[in-house]
Amino acid sequence: MLDPNTWFSEVAAADGAAFSLRISSKLHEEQSPYQHIEIYETEGFGNLMVIDGCTMLSTRDNFLYHEMMSHPALFTHPDPKRVCIIGGGDCGTLREVLKHPGVEQAVQIDIDERVTRLAEMFFPELTASNGDARAHLLFEDGVRWIQEADAGSLDIIIVDSTDPVGPAVGLFTSDFYADCRRALGSGGILVQQSESPLYHMRILTEMHTAMRSAGFRDTRTLFFPQAIYPSGWWSATMAGTDLSLGDFRAEDAARKAFETHYYNAEIHRAALAQPEFFRRALAQATD
Repeated sequence: MLDPNTWFSEVAAADGAAFSLRISSKLHEEQSPYQHIEIYETEGFGNLMVIDGCTMLSTRDNFLYHEMMSHPALFTHPDPKRVCIIGGGDCGTLREVLKHPGVEQAVQIDIDERVTRLAEMFFPELTASNGDARAHLLFEDGVRWIQEADAGSLDIIIVDSTDPVGPAVGLFTSDFYADCRRALGSGGILVQQSESPLYHMRILTEMHTAMRSAGFRDTRTLFFPQAIYPSGWWSATMAGTDLSLGDFRAEDAARKAFETHYYNAEIHRAALAQPEFFRRALAQATD
């Protein structure tokens, strides 16, 4: 058994698995009004943020998640100008969104301000764009904010949330997806982190069904590696109001004027490929 004083482990008990990182020290720990937050220094993955016992991000591999939560949707929309991020308190997704010069406004709504303040302290590279004039940080209930948003006022909604427990439960419901559909304009896209296809197929199939029942024309899941998350394999699911999500601005993606570490046009195409077990499960759920 690994010594909990020198290793952090997240156990996926239902799947008989665990992921561990050797830690050098615990840098911070607190109970916010919403969740328990810990920051560790690890030997191989830089700093590590843990919320309610679950790994959230590390210095070493956060680019995989943040790039795949943002660039595929922004390069699929024909001309994204108004972006809303629900959650995303570490601000890494916001940083990636603001790399797109055509974005005129990016509003980030996270209920827990402490996540952002701790990211500023321990992951300053992720918060480097917080001072951008296009960025607006709000600390309130994202579900209510979307309910109150004007119809057709957004081009892209990114739901960068924790797992569907605790404060994030309301972000995985048919009612929330219907509110997102109303808030999105023509060509609008909703994209949400959608857990591991290896461990969480029920969540994924229910998400596709709920998004389509909320009025979205097309839904597609993107697959990408994520070493610190359960199974090491993660996903983000897109829902389009009235466009095909299988097409994207490939030439623009290939000629992007900003640097990424993982995303490019070829990765975008590859991430849309569906494994057979996923294709079958989705077909059965949507029949």
